[in-house]
Amino acid sequence: MANLKGSEKNKLESYLEMKTGYVCDFTNRTFQEFVLEHTGVDIYAEGYSGSKATRLRAFWDGQSNRLVAKLLGEMVEYWKLEKATPLYGYQTFNPALHVECKRIVARLNSDSVEDIGALTPNSPDKDFELLSQSIKESIGRNRPEEALDRLHTFVIKYVRELCKRHAIAFNKNTPLHSLFGSYAKFLQQHDLVESEMSRRILKTSISILDAFNDVRNNQSFAHDNPILNKNEAVLIFNDVSNTLRFVDSIERNLAEQKQAEAKEKASIREKITWNDLEYSEEEIDAAGDAWIQQQIDISRGK
Repeated sequence: MANLKGSEKNKLESYLEMKTGYVCDFTNRTFQEFVLEHTGVDIYAEGYSGSKATRLRAFWDGQSNRLVAKLLGEMVEYWKLEKATPLYGYQTFNPALHVECKRIVARLNSDSVEDIGALTPNSPDKDFELLSQSIKESIGRNRPEEALDRLHTFVIKYVRELCKRHAIAFNKNTPLHSLFGSYAKFLQQHDLVESEMSRRILKTSISILDAFNDVRNNQSFAHDNPILNKNEAVLIFNDVSNTLRFVDSIERNLAEQKQAEAKEKASIREKITWNDLEYSEEEIDAAGDAWIQQQIDISRGK
């Protein structure tokens, strides 16, 4: 649920001209298309009913700060552009109210977790998916502080999967910051991070995750603790999300590179198998990948 204040709702309803059940100049079809395009939510699906204004109010009450801010930001600017050409039956453009509505959108964004998509499991573990969904539900209720302990567990599972994927040694007692430190070292050893600034950011992330251990143990529901305030919880969520999003981009690049190499090896194997009469298929199979790689190097002039 977005934490819109009563005064903010009044300003938005006035600006979007919702008092008589309408929203801007939308028809049912264009309203549905606009909301779906910018949020992925079908405002005419089950769970929404009534006039366009009633549906939009239900959207405010049912969706997260982030998603409501995204829709309102687009809608506020849309209506400004439409108002540039005077329309019969609609109010004149109110620049002061437009500024107020933009401030409301900015406040919602500052109070929200920016990228919950980054909190996606990197393995097909059912419990991992349930954990992710539980965290996203807390974010959807605008209560990220309630999920700090689960976020910590999520990141541990995420980084452990990375270590397994790259044969990085660890055990069940290895703390989060040490896990990530080993992974960051792997990235540097394989020249997967290009800039010195990025290397420093990763090094800082190790220290941040070390501090996250303390938050988990002493300021989350992991134990009988006083819970960290919401604003700092949002900061932690956004910082962790940024790190995971960066890691995910590296892992996707690695996966694409491996696929390309496998495809090239398969192509060389097929070419040699069928066109090079000096070797039989059995001899090629016996030679193995090392020999195939040698042929690839030769074809590249190495």
